[in-house]
Amino acid sequence: MLTKISNLESKRKDVILNAALKEFATKGFADASTNIIAKESGISKGLMFHYVNSKKDLFLYLYDYCTDMINKEYLDLMNFNEQDIFEKLRQSYLLQIELLQKHPWIFEFIKITATTKSDEINKELEGRVNEKQFLCQKTMFDKIDESKFREGLDIEMSKQLIFWGNIGFTNQILEEIRSSENTELDYDNILAELDGYLNELKKIYYK
Repeated sequence: MLTKISNLESKRKDVILNAALKEFATKGFADASTNIIAKESGISKGLMFHYVNSKKDLFLYLYDYCTDMINKEYLDLMNFNEQDIFEKLRQSYLLQIELLQKHPWIFEFIKITATTKSDEINKELEGRVNEKQFLCQKTMFDKIDESKFREGLDIEMSKQLIFWGNIGFTNQILEEIRSSENTELDYDNILAELDGYLNELKKIYYK
């Protein structure tokens, strides 16, 4: 499917895919504009449809491409046997950042595929349910060493508060990626900032 876009040179393909990911992620399938995708990609609409057959095919190609990327470059690399919640979060952060630097809208796109109102798209996606992602998202933080938490804490509430902090930090990094003109992230600075946050959280929740 869509071998023409698959065979494009990597940098040019990423420009087109990122323009499409942003448009679909922010507007949904029905309201997304192929004119805007082509314009943001720096190509004509005619050339874009030389690479893809239709908006629907582009959307489905993106879904398959993104789920494959998330599996190979995130879920397959996660150590789910790690039971320290902060070590697991640190590992998750770093893998996500690698993905987000290449495709800043990848996770938002995957989220909107679950809520699209297009019957045509939903019918196609029925056969593409990613069981691996669903399972890992449900169980990623099930196996946590609760003995490290301070006595008297509600562990489930504490975990939820930690996750909310996790979302906030991820969103901050994501905003920096999307607004920066520099394609190279300062990983040393990000890592230092991340470790600083995680160490402060450890002081609050761990013995």
